[in-house]
Amino acid sequence: MFEREKAENVILGGGEPGKYMAWELARQGRQTVVIERALIGGSCPNIACLPSKNVIHSAEVAHLVRHAAEYGQRTGPVVTDMAGVRRRKREMVDGLIDINRKRFAADGLEFVLGEGRFLGPREIEIRLAAGGTRRIEADRVFLDLGTHAAVPDIPGLADAAPLTHVEALELARLPEHLVVLGGGYVGAEFAQAFHRFGSRVTVVEYGPQLLGREDADVADAVTVMFQEEGIDVILAAEARSVEGRSGDRVRLHLRSAAGERVLECSDVLVATGRTPNTKDIGLDRAGVELDSRGYIRVNERLETSTPAVWAMGECAGSPQFTHVAFDDFRVVRDNLAGVQRTTRDRVIPYCVFIDPELGRVGLNETEAKQKGIDARIVALPMTSVLRARSLGETRGFMKVLLDAASDRILGFTMLGPEAGEVIAVVQTAMLAGLPYTRLRDAIFTHPTMAEGLNVLLANVPARKRAEHDGRQARRRHARRADAAPKAAAV
Repeated sequence: MFEREKAENVILGGGEPGKYMAWELARQGRQTVVIERALIGGSCPNIACLPSKNVIHSAEVAHLVRHAAEYGQRTGPVVTDMAGVRRRKREMVDGLIDINRKRFAADGLEFVLGEGRFLGPREIEIRLAAGGTRRIEADRVFLDLGTHAAVPDIPGLADAAPLTHVEALELARLPEHLVVLGGGYVGAEFAQAFHRFGSRVTVVEYGPQLLGREDADVADAVTVMFQEEGIDVILAAEARSVEGRSGDRVRLHLRSAAGERVLECSDVLVATGRTPNTKDIGLDRAGVELDSRGYIRVNERLETSTPAVWAMGECAGSPQFTHVAFDDFRVVRDNLAGVQRTTRDRVIPYCVFIDPELGRVGLNETEAKQKGIDARIVALPMTSVLRARSLGETRGFMKVLLDAASDRILGFTMLGPEAGEVIAVVQTAMLAGLPYTRLRDAIFTHPTMAEGLNVLLANVPARKRAEHDGRQARRRHARRADAAPKAAAV
């Protein structure tokens, strides 16, 4: 018989929201056990956000050096040392792991490496990485299970041992010809990075455009950029079967409206989405319900169907960004403290770290149309932003969506240098409820990318006055009616 231990708090998964919840509870002096399968600090500092941006920056440096003559610099032949790229990435990751390890050493906090699974509503069995088993019954459980890269059920693909982002970040060699299955955010970032390192790269996308969640003009601009750099893009194509082994020789059988073709390459990288880590851990025994895609069902306070069990981050179906996962932690933390906070109406920005960057916050045109929202749309080419001209990087554009009958900002998209920083400016205005005119008339430092907002917003067309005035008149009429004396009931 196993001895069953008691714990006030158990956190299953030590990723972004899980670790911050653990550190907060430990700071409050609450007994907390964190069960993590392998990654100290979670996927972001180990195998995802930060290491991928580290490698992408190395690729940007390679690209700049190869184009040094355009900046008046003379260099010799440029050869990428992938072992050196990996070494730089590993040094950063090691430093981040050390920071996380030290924070997990807080008083009242126990960090356990192992795999946890439910035996009952709040009873968890741990298969320890060092061997052996423990059982813990908790007063409260917090689930931070995360997701993993999905490998499509394509005949021969799994046997071909394809790369995912995890393996791609550990390559010490340069693929001769890399085929990226999937043209979403991850696929786009890795495609451009490996092309800049020196690989021949082909992107195969099942849908009609790259970056399927973005407006067509944004996707088209990115496609043109990729093609001009020398990246092959195949759209509306389905991979029917795969032969060979990634790292050696692979044949992909593709089908599209143009017919069938065979694409030969040396390596395959799968970037076709994520799958939640919710299988085979006994969630059914805990009474924790899943949706049709395998994500944990939660309410707007991130409570699951089981009392005193919360789910945070990607496993709860939250948008798959580290900054959203961190906000999930804040939602749960504040509600535990008696502060009402929910996941509704969050203004979530994100950035795709291609070069130049693609950033967005709020609605785009496609989403506005789907929701039946009437919007004024204004776009500005990056050639009109003086900072872009000084850098010699004028590809892309800014685009803003404004309410048709008011000056409210509905969304902003930017494809251009430092887009991730500029969207933060617009997001701040949206959070503050500022009309676009406050940004239009703001004094931004010259020359900066944010200064482009002055130019963009100076071109906003007049709002629909008749509709707006009619709406205001109806509101005034309603207020007068409310203020008028009411007739006595008969």
